[in-house]
Amino acid sequence: MKLQSLFALLILGVSCSTVRAQVLKDLRVKPDSVISENKQENVSLKNIRPIVPKLELEVDYWKHWTSFGVNINQAAFNDNWKGGGVGSTAVGLIANHKSDYTRDNFNFVTEVDLRYGKIKNKSQIAKKNNDRIFWDNKLSYKLSPKWALYTSLTFESQFDDGFKYKTENGRDTIDYIENAFMAPAYITESLGFEYKPSPSYSIRFGTGTARQTLILDNRIKPLTIEQYSQKYPDRTPLEKDQVKYGVDGGKTVQNDLAFQITGNMDKNFTDRLNVKARYNLFANYKKLNDPSHRLDVTVTAKVSRAINVNLNGIMVYDSDVISRVQLSESLALGLVYKLPR
Repeated sequence: MKLQSLFALLILGVSCSTVRAQVLKDLRVKPDSVISENKQENVSLKNIRPIVPKLELEVDYWKHWTSFGVNINQAAFNDNWKGGGVGSTAVGLIANHKSDYTRDNFNFVTEVDLRYGKIKNKSQIAKKNNDRIFWDNKLSYKLSPKWALYTSLTFESQFDDGFKYKTENGRDTIDYIENAFMAPAYITESLGFEYKPSPSYSIRFGTGTARQTLILDNRIKPLTIEQYSQKYPDRTPLEKDQVKYGVDGGKTVQNDLAFQITGNMDKNFTDRLNVKARYNLFANYKKLNDPSHRLDVTVTAKVSRAINVNLNGIMVYDSDVISRVQLSESLALGLVYKLPR
């Protein structure tokens, strides 16, 4: 019985193998045969356009910096004070604005520096101790990472009248007027090359520079011999025409062609200490051996967010004004507000 059962299982296994081999053979012969009896459904695709929000982003190529402040100094002594000293009051106003436009290789910078201050000592006339209008505009095209071709336009003058004083009968009095608004004023156009090794330093070589010196106040205007005798008939006549600030007698404008070098530094040595300096050499082509020089240095120490200590120094040599070096220094503690904060 066992032998018969084993023989039946053997026959059944051979039959199943034969049927399976036949099915596989049919699939090889007919590769397009459909194994699944389910009918394939058509799939339809629909294009979907996603909604992309409009950002409206614009690139701002401008940068702006503005600061303005006030400095006040005051000292007072009563009649019993024996320690020496003179009562005084001094007020100074400062305003500065700078705008920078940079796009590709083009750069435009405009900077305005305004300063005005007065001091009043006891029993004396109030006198200005700081007075400047300075406006510089520069357009440049970068030729390499450190060199650029530039053109610039600069205006310089002062706000108020400046006088020479004298003591007469023990009193402080005005002797004569030395300068006033637009007397003198300087307009300088320059073309040349600029070397800028870093954002903190730059130097301009103005190979083609023209400057107009204006004296538009008749109190300061230089006079010819004839004009002086008509205006001051009671005074000793002049031996030659007057010349003031390089402007010849009878004229209000003097044009000069020159070579100019302008160096600028604006560097933060620490987060509380900034040094800003500007040096200008103006060499008139008529007298290259006697150029004029001006150096302005401002050291600003930040005491707090709104209080600064400013040390200002000015050195000027201009033989058209006086053939000596002029020096000015001031130290002040004041309030300063800056934008952006």
